[in-house]
Order: sequence, then C-alpha cells, then structure tokens
Amino acid sequence: MMFCFQCEQTAGGKGCTKVGVCGKQPDLAGKQDELTCAMVGLARAAQGRTPDQNTDALVMQGLFATLTNVNFDGSRIDELKNLIQAEKAKLGGVADPAFDTLWAGDPDMVSLRSTLLFGLRGMAAYAWHACVLGKKDDAVTSWLYKGMRAIGEEHSVEEWLGLLMEFGQVNLKCMALLDEANTSTYGHPVPVKVSTTVEKGPFIMITGHDLHDLKQLLEQTEGKGINIYTNGEMLPAHGYPELKKYPHLKGNFGTAWHNQKKEFDGIPAPVLYTTNCLMPPLPSYSDRIFTTDAVGYPGIKHIKGDNGRKDFTPLISKALELGGWAEDKKLTGINGGSEVMTGFARNTVLGIADKVIEAVKAGAIKHFFLVGGCDGARAGRNYYTDFVRKAPPDTVILTLACGKFRFNDLDIGEIGGLPRIMDMGQCNDAYSAIQVAVALAGAFNCGVNELPLTLVLSWYEQKAVSILLTLLSLDIKNIYLGPTLPAFISPNVLNVLAEKFNIKPISTPAADLEAILG
Repeated sequence: MMFCFQCEQTAGGKGCTKVGVCGKQPDLAGKQDELTCAMVGLARAAQGRTPDQNTDALVMQGLFATLTNVNFDGSRIDELKNLIQAEKAKLGGVADPAFDTLWAGDPDMVSLRSTLLFGLRGMAAYAWHACVLGKKDDAVTSWLYKGMRAIGEEHSVEEWLGLLMEFGQVNLKCMALLDEANTSTYGHPVPVKVSTTVEKGPFIMITGHDLHDLKQLLEQTEGKGINIYTNGEMLPAHGYPELKKYPHLKGNFGTAWHNQKKEFDGIPAPVLYTTNCLMPPLPSYSDRIFTTDAVGYPGIKHIKGDNGRKDFTPLISKALELGGWAEDKKLTGINGGSEVMTGFARNTVLGIADKVIEAVKAGAIKHFFLVGGCDGARAGRNYYTDFVRKAPPDTVILTLACGKFRFNDLDIGEIGGLPRIMDMGQCNDAYSAIQVAVALAGAFNCGVNELPLTLVLSWYEQKAVSILLTLLSLDIKNIYLGPTLPAFISPNVLNVLAEKFNIKPISTPAADLEAILG
C-alpha cells in the first residue's frame, strides 16, 4: 500500500493510500520511497569521505525527482536508484533503511522526520538549478548528505527541531547561491509589463522554473520565426536583462499551473516541461509535450542534456509543424487582465528604498503584505484574491511564486508612482523578500517582526516547506498560512510551532485584515 502526504492536496487532508491525487500510482510511490532510502544509504556511505561531483549531482537529482509533480516515469526512477546504488558501492556500501520505515513510528517523530525530508527535497531543487549554472556551496551540498543521514536516524523532539532550524539556515544559503547564479548569469531583474496575448505564427511554451533551459531555447530558436512564451513560474524570466533582450521572448501564456490541462488542450504548439508545478498531460495533447532534466512521464518525449547542453531540435521542429494560430490570440489572466508585471526583485526594490521609506514615514504606505507561495486546485484559494482586493489602498502587496496568478492581473493602483502589486519572482526569490525586509528593518532601526509587514503564505509542495523552515529559522513570526495546514505536521508539532512562532491558519480575508490592521 502506498502512503504519501507531502503535498497540500493529499487525500482527505491525511494522506494518499490508494492512488495519488496528483495521479501518482502505488508502484511509482513505492519506487520513489525506495529511491529515498537508497539516498539515505548513499549519505551513510559518504560519511567521512569526499564524494565527487557526480555523486553530489545524483543526490540533488534523486531528491528533485521525488518532488510532487516532477517524475512519474518509473523506469527513470529505477535508473536513478541504480546509479545511486552504484555510487554507494564505490564508497564502501552500507545498508539502506527499509522503505516502509519512512512513514512508520510515533506520529510526532514521523512528522518531524517528514518535515526535514520534504525540506531537503525543496532545497535540492534549488541547489540543482544553481549547479547547472556553475555555482555550488560546499555547506549546502554537505548538508544534503547530513540531512539524509538524519532521516535514517532516531532523534529526540528537541534534536529534530534543532535540525530543522539548522536546515532553514542552510536553505537560506542555498537561495542566496541560486540568486547569485541567476543574477551573475542573466543580470538583476528589472520591472517589466508582460503581455498575455499570443501572436500569430509558430510558438513554444516553456513551463516550470529552469532559466537555463529557457536561455538555451531562446538561443536555438533565434531567427527561426518561432516566438517563446512562458507559463507559470517561468513568468519572472521576462525581468532578466539577458533573457528579455531576445525579441522573440514575447509574453506569458496561461494562468495557474493547475489549469494546464484546460489551457494546454488544443493549442497548436509544443510545451517544454522543465521542473515541477506541472499537470500530467492529457492524451489529447501529450504528443506536444516534451520533458527535460528531472521531469518524466511515461511515453512522453524527453530531451536529455550533454554536459549541461541540450538540443531542442525536436521541440523546434514540432513548433514549425504545428504552425501556431493564424491570428493573434488575446488571452487574459484569471481576473480578466491583459498584462501582468514582474521584475521587482531585491535590486529593484532596494534601489527605490528611499521612496518606500519616505512613503512609510509620510503615512502613504501603512502596511506591507507578502502574499505569495504555491498555488493549487483546492477550493479556498480564492482567499488570496479576495485578500488582495480587500487590502486598503495605503498598503503594498509584495508577491512571489505561483500563488500570484490568483491576483497578478488585477489593477489595484499605485502609491507614489509605485505599483501596489510587486512581483518579486519565483518561489526561490523569497531570498529577495528576506533581503528587502532586513534592509527595511535596518532603515527603521527595528527588528523584522516589528516592521509593518505581514506574511500571508500559501503552500502546496516541498519547496514551500524549505522556505517556511528558512523563515522560521530567522525567527520570523506571525505568519498566516493556508489554505490548509500540512497533513504531515502532527498536532503536537503544530502546537510547538504555534507557540514558538505564532503561526496562524488563515480564516477569512476580512477577519484576517482586521486582526492585522486593527
């Protein structure tokens, strides 16, 4: 019997035991658990030794492949497990824990172990994105091994909590590493308005998170009469100077990732799946889907890399074959808007910090809300749209990650020439938000928790877990979390977190705004 409760949509709010709500079958769930235990064994074998870059890459890829909605291809999971077992044998070999022990034992111990494991999966994805751009941090990489060893060990509640806080600090380093990788490669993001109209003619859509894949796709389609459109968490790519300089990077297609089955069906163009925040493709358009890197679906064409380089010729040929639409296709966001903005990362926001500080001191800005995180299909996520709509006109909405698609096409005006909605980027760009908060706290000579700033977060999968642990490790308190609390957090662990950090479940926008603003 399978068991999986790592994402927000898990069955009954308790766990998927027959088939995953995401579509994951029991045999695949079992293979992913075996892969996880093989990585615990590899981490044990690596203790006291110095693994090489190939081993490091396998650990990142193995953890990445077990994220929600990434790899549904059992043969690829088996291949990864076999490679990891071979690496373990080179390091001397030790026993793997039994895969059915991952979710067994005292509920509080399972809760704490699972929280660390899911955080590690999220951090590994960020570490891999930085790695492909040539950036590594030994502290981050070595902690992946340390964390996986901890998964196979017994610890007290206090020891687990200590590990979680230590992990949060390491994940901050990982997000800083990825920020450095992205900005040194593509430049610092700048604000840009992005159209939601698809122009006539051949086009390709790219979804997921991987900017390196997008850069290679832009290079290989240059001059071929093919336009490129982002989807979901690829939207922030438009803000990077070294990506936006390509004139055929035209706009953003579609809305939230969980709408992909509806929005991708019938489009006359191929789609490149690069990471997670994906929906398994329907048969009606599966011939137009291409996967790469950690992503895998049975029967779907996969483009492998060769020392980081990828040949997107099959994708390009498919775009030319399908031809796109004969006329421009005017599409909108969820709320009917025809354009969205992005590019308000730390360099931009800190560059206008004097204006922001002046507006706060003058009373023009009374409060900041960071309304961001993961999106998902569960009912109740309209809370975030309503929250932004109801937020008073003297408040600013900072946002990041895919949760912004609930409201990023709304026009809620400006304050002093600054848009009230500022998209700071992908989920990993929580690093930008943290840097801005720290800078504002310094300007006002107070702590981050004393700022007129409230975090209103939505979670869905394991990257959100890693970010939340980072925020808690920074002692950031009074976070509003929804749309539901994680099934893997036991009541006792929740009580500890609520007491220490005052984490609050969301209620209604009106009630929460009243509680925050008085």
